[in-house]
Amino acid sequence: MLTKVYGSAVFGVEATTVVVEVNVARGIGYHLVGLPDNAIKESNYRIAAALSNNGFKIPGKKITINMAPADLRKEGSAYDLSLAIGILTASGQINAGNLDDYVIMGELSLDGSLQPIRGALPIALKAKEEGFKGFILPESNAEEAGIVEELLVFGVKEITEVTAFFDKNIPLKPTKVNIALQFKRQLDLSEHDFSDVKGQEGVKRCMEIAAAGGHNIILIGPPGAGKTMLAKRLPSILPPMNIEEALETTKIHSVVGRIKTGGLICRRPFRSPHHTISDVALVGGGAYPQPGEISLSHNGVLFLDELPEFKRGVLEVMRQPLEDREVTISRARFTVSYPCSFMLVASMNPSPSGFFNDSSSPSRSSAAEMQRYMGKISGPLLDRIDLHIEVSPVPFDKLAEKRKGEGSAEIRNRVTRAREHQTERFKSNTKVHYNAQMSTRQIRNHCVLDAASAELLKSAMKRLNLSARAYDRILKVSRTIADLEAKENIEAEHLAEAIQYRSLDREGWLG
Repeated sequence: MLTKVYGSAVFGVEATTVVVEVNVARGIGYHLVGLPDNAIKESNYRIAAALSNNGFKIPGKKITINMAPADLRKEGSAYDLSLAIGILTASGQINAGNLDDYVIMGELSLDGSLQPIRGALPIALKAKEEGFKGFILPESNAEEAGIVEELLVFGVKEITEVTAFFDKNIPLKPTKVNIALQFKRQLDLSEHDFSDVKGQEGVKRCMEIAAAGGHNIILIGPPGAGKTMLAKRLPSILPPMNIEEALETTKIHSVVGRIKTGGLICRRPFRSPHHTISDVALVGGGAYPQPGEISLSHNGVLFLDELPEFKRGVLEVMRQPLEDREVTISRARFTVSYPCSFMLVASMNPSPSGFFNDSSSPSRSSAAEMQRYMGKISGPLLDRIDLHIEVSPVPFDKLAEKRKGEGSAEIRNRVTRAREHQTERFKSNTKVHYNAQMSTRQIRNHCVLDAASAELLKSAMKRLNLSARAYDRILKVSRTIADLEAKENIEAEHLAEAIQYRSLDREGWLG
């Protein structure tokens, strides 16, 4: 008897429906075809034990299983439940006449209980797109898949619940997710707030500008100045994610199995990899490609602490993703792409000792040592960082103040209003959403300077020995500062403020 069960394979962040065809006929044998990996080939042992421990059995006949399309590689243990239900139906142990209505996925334990799977959200989205009535999967993944509206999502604990649903019409309870409530809960759980930061008003202002325009930023200062503390608070002033951004972010984390509690990721990610990270772990890849840290920070912040300590080759692979906001991984048989639209926040000491600008420090580095240290970061990478800000240690009287500074909520309100101006400005362009993404042509259209401002920029570039690469960055940042003040045109004071955020372009830093 031939039976068809529907599963799904995930490549990149998109799913493809897989038809599991099970045929039970006379003879002896177990044949599994359709490019399964080792985890799927081993499934017959898990399935046999699970069925035996729940009153079923593997039939002593010839079992042929084809996973179509046969030229698409399938991997992972999530097909256990699909295979088991197919075997039970094809051998007549259960009567399942409506298998065509459901996608079924889950990893079986030997006692028949179900373990969580990866990629539940992309699979649920694909099931809805292709017109399936429901999705049966492990209970621990139910909230994640339940985000998808107009699809019945049934979370089950063990295989007997599935067999009873099909064979005895015992109903399963669908999982319903209140998306609005999830947004509220996660936004209320913010751990870091700018009100905790003492002093550093200039740096906080710079980070507000970075958040408003989506600009990459680098913090330069000695150890203990508060660079990491400030970076961790940046997500708290970014505009709240909309439902499309939340779904994109959740899909990526779903693929790598990083969703632990709740279904929807509503808070912007903050990723901070160690400086020993490999290029594959940062960008993504591997024998079976997985998203890297830059994709896991999609719609959020990627923080690289002590930037010069990272291997230069690791930093260089970020150049293309920073520009394209997408990373493409190519292998001999396939190519996958992962989105990676993130804000890069980097920090570094100004010199190997960390006290290049501190005349009172006994461990000052020479100018030559400082140049070698800065030379670890390539010019093309710095090209993609719009804001450079020096972070100085906070004096004792500021640290001892009991008065709290401005909180993240107030700053976020201003940032959100500035982003709304940018959304309106770029509404006709689906690829550009905020100022940092502007192309050269858009800079010319939206960053027009009057004669006085143009003369100011010319004078500053000459007097401060700013490099040519600073020109477009200054204009982008000026546009964001004007947006924060709800000004239609860039004015001289906006330009003057933007110029001071180009520390690393000045002679004496990189020469």
